[in-house]
Amino acid sequence: MPGWSSPKMAPPGRVQRLLLLVSLSARLYFAHGIKSPINTNDNLPDNAEIAKNPGGPLQDVKLAAVAGGAAPPPPRRSSGWKLAEEEACREDLARLCPKHSWSNNLAVLECLQDRKEETELASDCNHLLWNYKRNLTTDPKFESVAVEVCKSTLTDNKECAGEERGKGYLVSCLVDHRINITEYQCNQYITKMATIIFSDFRLICGFMDRCLDDINALHCGSVSTGEKDVHSQGEVIACLEKGLVSEVEDRADHYVIKEDCKKAIMRVAELSSDDFHLDRHLYFACRDDRERFCENTPAGEGRVYKCLFNHKFEDSMSTKCREALSTRQKLIAQDYKVSYSLAKACKQDLRKYRCNVDTTLPRGREAKLSYLLLCLESAVHRGRVVSGECQGEMLDYRRMLMEDFSLSPEIVLHCRGEIDTHCSGLHHKGRTLHCLMRVSRDKGSMDTLCQKSLQTLIQETDPGADYRIDRALNEACESVIQTACKHIRNGDPMILSCLMEHLYTDKMVEDCERRLLELQYFISRDWKLDPILYRKCQNDAARICHTHGWNETSEFMPAGAVFSCLYRHAYRTEEQGRRLSRDCKTEVQRILHQRALDVKLDPDLQKRCMTDLGKWCSEKTEPGQELECLQDHLEDLGTDCRDVVGNLTELESEDIQIEALLIRACEPVIQSHCHEVADNQIDTGDLMECLVLNKHQKEMNEKCAVGVTHFQLIQMKDFRFSYKFKMACKEDVLKLCPNIKKKVDVVICLSTMVRNDTLQEVKDQRVSMKCRRQLRVEELEMSEDIRLDPDLYDSCRQDIKDHCQNVAYGNAQVIECLKDNKKHVSQRCHQKLFKLQETEMMDPELDFQLMRVCKQMIRRFCSEADPKNMLQCLKQNKNSELMDPKCKQMITKRQITQNTDYRLNPVLRKACKADIPKFCQQILNKAKDDDELEGQVVSCLKLKYADQRLSPDCEDQIRVILQESALDYRLDPQLQLQCSDEIPRLCAEEVAAQEQTGQVEECLKVNLLKIKHEGCKKEVLNILKESKADIFVDPVLHTACALDIKHQCAAIPPGRGRQMSCLMEALQDKRVRLQPECKKRLQDRIDMWSYAAKVAPAEGFSDLAGQVLSSPAKNYILSMMSMCVVLLFLMGLLCGRITKRVTQELKDRKLGHPCTVNGLHSQARKRKDYAPLT
Repeated sequence: MPGWSSPKMAPPGRVQRLLLLVSLSARLYFAHGIKSPINTNDNLPDNAEIAKNPGGPLQDVKLAAVAGGAAPPPPRRSSGWKLAEEEACREDLARLCPKHSWSNNLAVLECLQDRKEETELASDCNHLLWNYKRNLTTDPKFESVAVEVCKSTLTDNKECAGEERGKGYLVSCLVDHRINITEYQCNQYITKMATIIFSDFRLICGFMDRCLDDINALHCGSVSTGEKDVHSQGEVIACLEKGLVSEVEDRADHYVIKEDCKKAIMRVAELSSDDFHLDRHLYFACRDDRERFCENTPAGEGRVYKCLFNHKFEDSMSTKCREALSTRQKLIAQDYKVSYSLAKACKQDLRKYRCNVDTTLPRGREAKLSYLLLCLESAVHRGRVVSGECQGEMLDYRRMLMEDFSLSPEIVLHCRGEIDTHCSGLHHKGRTLHCLMRVSRDKGSMDTLCQKSLQTLIQETDPGADYRIDRALNEACESVIQTACKHIRNGDPMILSCLMEHLYTDKMVEDCERRLLELQYFISRDWKLDPILYRKCQNDAARICHTHGWNETSEFMPAGAVFSCLYRHAYRTEEQGRRLSRDCKTEVQRILHQRALDVKLDPDLQKRCMTDLGKWCSEKTEPGQELECLQDHLEDLGTDCRDVVGNLTELESEDIQIEALLIRACEPVIQSHCHEVADNQIDTGDLMECLVLNKHQKEMNEKCAVGVTHFQLIQMKDFRFSYKFKMACKEDVLKLCPNIKKKVDVVICLSTMVRNDTLQEVKDQRVSMKCRRQLRVEELEMSEDIRLDPDLYDSCRQDIKDHCQNVAYGNAQVIECLKDNKKHVSQRCHQKLFKLQETEMMDPELDFQLMRVCKQMIRRFCSEADPKNMLQCLKQNKNSELMDPKCKQMITKRQITQNTDYRLNPVLRKACKADIPKFCQQILNKAKDDDELEGQVVSCLKLKYADQRLSPDCEDQIRVILQESALDYRLDPQLQLQCSDEIPRLCAEEVAAQEQTGQVEECLKVNLLKIKHEGCKKEVLNILKESKADIFVDPVLHTACALDIKHQCAAIPPGRGRQMSCLMEALQDKRVRLQPECKKRLQDRIDMWSYAAKVAPAEGFSDLAGQVLSSPAKNYILSMMSMCVVLLFLMGLLCGRITKRVTQELKDRKLGHPCTVNGLHSQARKRKDYAPLT
């Protein structure tokens, strides 16, 4: 049997002799009829009851003597009176107790009172044992023994030394203070007496007087021995304890126990804290469970209690024992001194840190377990030294509170509704608490007092300091810890951090993920619950955020306010001042990285955005989707929510590693291309910039690409969301583009100013150099995805659905698709595309597709070229044998685009600045802004080139265009437009060949007579006309006559038809022998020109002059025209002399002869000085 048996626990030496004296004194009571002192007091019910039953078994003289009778007992042996020899208990003794214990009355007493519950004692034996114990506890001789054994203890303990003798107060006082007794013999004696005293509540000094009314009110049992046996007397105290617990939990039918009785109940619980034998109700309820779970655990110092507590939720634990243990734990929660081991281990630390002296708290609050834990945890978190033994005890009781919600009366009281509705039947192993956490996290509508109670409990238990305190979390995450966090010491606070880092990874299991987020939801609402963060940041928090101590809270400071304050100061520059220390900033970044995984871990965000989350993001349930959704709907959010989401996004732009899921997805790209910036302690937007630049590397996976693009799209909503751009251009924006918030508008505003200043060659540009550099980066990034240009995207949204639905975003693929379908898109989209193309042609670096496809060719051919002239350089090397075919194809596409409108060819536009308004003004007058002219201006300039009327610079550019379009008909938009039906009909084979050697144009020339469409015929005739001006414009002829040009016309410079005239003269010269192919082609051209002259005669003098000047026989024509002019001049002179004489004679006849008077008067009137005579 567990407990003390006589052979095992008999005190040695002097104590044995003293106990023998005790037994002897008991014998004298019975032998000589000495009346117990207790009988001199008020008549007790038990004695009265004995007196009322004279005919019962207790008519024995010995019992009469015990009851106070005068009859002498029968003679006894010299060895003294023994319980074993009494008739009333002999049968029970023989049945229940080993024979070797019969000689020791105390051993017999212990054996009988510790019997199994189902074993009944005879009523006479019960009475005998009761009176025996009663006399023992009140006998002055016992007090004398106590004074003798505990002499030095009484010297130190003035309270017990001053107790009145003869009433049992001395022994009770020593039992009360036995924790402080250091004398071994005294401790042994008092321990043995305690087993007697605590066997019945009526033996506890003063208890019955204080609690009699409460016992009757709660119907906890009778004080009569006849009605309640020794076993059920322990039930009386248990009943009172349950009543006290019900009162604390504010149950509906609770009874308010008197204060004196409350103190007595707690005192009894405290005095029975070291040995579970002393809690009679728990002892009997858990005796079998003790054998099952704690067989090898020695009694004393609360060890059996702790062992049973640890096995409380085992499946094989009896319900009755579990309930008794819960009641005791609830008493410990009300007064830590009810736990012997905790009170002893932490006694010095409590005194050292003044945890039991706090005048600001209600009376008795400092005795609560929660206050002790908070006070000592505060000392630990402040770096103070708390003994290891005390910390071990605290750990056990913190775990105990987390396992069983019913030990926290505030939760039982305030969370009753939530428990009944959502968490019934989940009592074991902390599951109910986690259920309440989940309700609070998921529903967001928990009762305020319940929420506060849960938060308080988390602070009291402090599972952030040691995950093992949370049993539900520990069991759920054991496998994850063993694999992902095995490098961290067991119980280290970094375990929780490690688990958060592996959230949503392959190593995480669902149950652990759920439990972890439930706990982190509450830890995130109080920065102090992360011990590492608190240790590193407590000084910064006090200095910057005006925080209180660890165990002090402010009702006016909302959840998460301190951490919000810390992270706002974490990214300040030196100029802004009030920065965090390096260690604190590191921890703040760690927390930010972890909490970005779930918006519910950001209290401020969840509080302000609760409505918006329900409105816009109710279907976004995957990790990280809620924040992305809020960012996507930034313009639609309420003011408070928009502010907090904006601040968080702005913070992410500086440190993108806050986006833990994105960083995790982009790990391969970071390791391959961005490891240098990722390893930097301070990220100032470099990592995101690197990810954007490498978004199309082979290491880039879909998740990473989507995340990076999403962040780019969010940045478009506010220029502040792009940290590098904000820091570089903040002053420029305030000065030059005030009141503009959207990043795309800011970029357009600044880039327009940069372009205007550059075109006007302003010496001091308005936009600063550092802003111009970053502006360039932003422009390049925006060119990659149409969604990064909201204006273009909104204008073409429907066109994308109609024409590019299956085209993926990114790589500017959608933009390229729209360009390919430009003729079919809406007017609004068409105009925006034209503006985009105009910008790209002026700055080819912004043409993402061109730069991507031709990346290697740019390195090969144009590494030293000015970025503004990149396309020009590629065009010049387009026909190189080393040119990549894909790049060549892309260059051709851009050339086709350029030729549709002179405004898309910056070089041509600049070279022909004066020629275009001079010769093509009529076309410009009809044109609309942002609409292509379909090559009309270029065609106009081509004709003027044929007429040799262009300026030298413009002529050079048109010559290049003519040469290129002669090789590839697609570069002539007017030809394509007018001959869209004729080309497939007449030149299908040449088109299919795709040789781009001028064969399509040659085909059209040869089939000129077969062309039905007048517009197409006119364009072919124009080509023929243009070809007269320069042989390079006619690639087929040039190829055929290349050798002859080298031999016959080497000294003649190209242009203005000079080499063509040279070949024509050679053709007419009989002495010159041309190559057969060249001769044939020249003859064909003469026939074509002759036909063209007949079909399309000159429309005016200027056209005629142009044809003459462009004719290969212009010298002959001009000579003949000159001769005609000379002949006409000579004929004019001759005819003029004859007609003059005839005219003069006729005049003379009319006016008269000059010798007559009339003739003289007539001549005189013609003189200037003529005056008539009066």
